[in-house]
Amino acid sequence: MAIGIKNIIHGALAANYSEESAEKLTKEYGMYLMTGETIIAGFKLIRDALIFTDKRVIITDKQEVTGLKITVISINLFSIIEVKMESSGLGFDDSELTFTYISSPYLKGHQITYASHRLEFPSNYDVQSLYRILQEIAYHNCLTINGLD
Repeated sequence: MAIGIKNIIHGALAANYSEESAEKLTKEYGMYLMTGETIIAGFKLIRDALIFTDKRVIITDKQEVTGLKITVISINLFSIIEVKMESSGLGFDDSELTFTYISSPYLKGHQITYASHRLEFPSNYDVQSLYRILQEIAYHNCLTINGLD
């Protein structure tokens, strides 16, 4: 995971996210939303959150014992270019979703840098629906970047 900001949610590899209501997430993280931005779906991992809005993916990492120190990372939806999904199967496996995005500020620049983020979800979560949404975004982004839309 070469995200450029260490491993964003270092606990994500040992645990997995559980779904949280948009209403509850808006109450807790609404101060980080841009004007007119809406939470579409969200997940919690102990104290950390993964939030999908209509404009970006927001990842929070509460630190220290008090949780008062927080890192908030935004990944614009227009920068997501690739999505990979692994379903849970029959055993106790978790579902995994990995998305790759352009982390450099200019999508059409000469020195484009990429980063990936891997997410784990409980086996009972329908990861296919999230995969489908992110894949549609990635497909549209690739068309736009290459001037094919």
